[in-house]
This record gives sequence, structure tokens and C-alpha cells, in this order.
Amino acid sequence: MLSRTAESLFWLSRYVERAENLARVLDVASRLSTLPSAYAGTSNEWEGAIATAVCEEDFYKAYGSATRENVVEFIVASDANPSSIRNCIEIARTNARSVRTALTSEMWEVINDAWLKMQRLKLRDIRGNELGRFLQLIKDISLQFDGAAYRTMLRTDGYYFQRVGMLLERADNTARLLDVKYHVLLPDEEHVGGGLDYFQWSSLLRSVSALTSFHWVYRETVKPWLVADFLILRPEQPRSLISLYGNMNNFLDKLAETYGRQGKSQRLVRHTYSDLQNMKMDSLFQGGLHEFVTDFLDSNNQLGAAIAEQYLA
Repeated sequence: MLSRTAESLFWLSRYVERAENLARVLDVASRLSTLPSAYAGTSNEWEGAIATAVCEEDFYKAYGSATRENVVEFIVASDANPSSIRNCIEIARTNARSVRTALTSEMWEVINDAWLKMQRLKLRDIRGNELGRFLQLIKDISLQFDGAAYRTMLRTDGYYFQRVGMLLERADNTARLLDVKYHVLLPDEEHVGGGLDYFQWSSLLRSVSALTSFHWVYRETVKPWLVADFLILRPEQPRSLISLYGNMNNFLDKLAETYGRQGKSQRLVRHTYSDLQNMKMDSLFQGGLHEFVTDFLDSNNQLGAAIAEQYLA
């Protein structure tokens, strides 16, 4: 496969996943904003959304404060935000067009239809009660694209690049959600385990469609260390870091078999996956969740750079 084809498949999946992640960030902020004042705390859930989306610098250049209207406009479709949901769909569709013959018709139809919907998007329609419906639409687009790829693509190198892109982006998002919850959403004076803490961690689990499965596994109330364990170290949870890296390890090994050579990306993914397999939640919390997430994000970015250098250059 040509490197530019592999690159387009890789980034196509990353941008579709990024659009879904941004929709989930807005969804959790919207849910938290509707809590009674007794549970809302002193923090601004819309500031948390901007922090999670990693776009604070661009946002505050364009807007003076993190209000609901400003944050929704910026993350959904602002021209000042190169990583808005609309731009993510636009870039995904551009990548899809460049590798049209490498996609199945089902995958192309999902992306093209999503792009057409974004062209008709009017911000005034989603600033009010329609926000929830719009966010569900974006999540459905991602699910349809992912399902189309899983059901219709040949299991060749094109499929492996597509899956690795999605998994890498999802790992980044899961880690950032955990970090922002721990450092932004919970105010300093609120005790861990209090009412505010419960509702915010529950909202985080909802944002990754994991609240029901959390109760299936633990069968008790939502607690910070259990949520962290669930989203980091439980392999049966498909959005957990250990599950994502286990799958990335498999797909990068498939690429190594296809091209007949191991490289830096295989070494890096194995190293991180091994660390996660040997990690205990007690030691993770003793070392600090924020410190763990910071190190993980650095490792995830290094893996992305290694994949680009090894296969996409």
C-alpha cells in the first residue's frame, strides 16, 4: 500500500473518532450544567469541556468567557477552531475522497452523508433544546462508520491502519477525560466521595457509554478509584486503556507481518501495553493519577509519531 493511502486511512479514522469524542465532551458538560445547584459545585463545567478538548488557547482568543453558548459554538462549528466537529468531519471526508477506492461503499456513504449534514448545519438550531439530538447524531455517525469498517473491509493493511488510527485517538480521549475530571471538575473544597463527586464521575462514565457496564462489573456505587480502574486496567471494557493498547498491539503486529519487519512502533506499543498489564490501581493512585495520565499521553503521542515515521512518511 502507498504511504499516502495508509496515511489517509489512518487520519480518516482519527478525525471521525475525534468528532465523536468532542460530541461526548459536550454531552457530559451539558448533563452537568443541568444538575441542581447543590451538586453543581463552584467549577464551570464548560471550562472543563474546553480543557478536555485541548483548545483553551484558541478559545480564549476568540471568546471572553466559557459560557454554554460560546463553548457549543466553538466546539461544534466555529471558524476559529481548526478542530471543531464540523472541521473534523470535513477533514475526514477529504481523506476519504483521496482513498475512495480503498473504502467500501458503505464507509463512503456514511462519511459523505455526514459531510452533507454538516453543510446544512445552522448553529442557531443546536444552541437550544436541539443540542442533545445533534450530539447523538455525531455519535451515531461514528458508530455507523466503525460498524461499516468492521463489517465490510478486507482484513488487509488498509483495515489495520484504519483501526490503529481509531484506537490511538480513543486512547488519547479516555486519558484526557480522566485527567480533566480529577483536576478541573472537582473543586478543592469538595471531599472525594461526596455528592458532587458521585454525579461528576457518573457523568464521565455516561460520556463514554460505560455507566451500565460499570455497575455490571463492580455492583456498587460509583467511586473514583473504581472508575479509574475500569477505564484504565479492565480489559473487558472496550474503551479502557489496556483494551485499546491490547488491540493496537495486535494490529501493529499484523502490519509487521504484512511488511516483514518490526519497528519502533511495535516496540513502543508493547512497552506501554506491558506496563498496563503489570500495573496495580493502588500504586497508580499513590503515584498520582495526573502524573500517570501525563506520562501516558506522552507515550501515546510518541507512538503516533513512530507510526507516522515508520509507515506514513
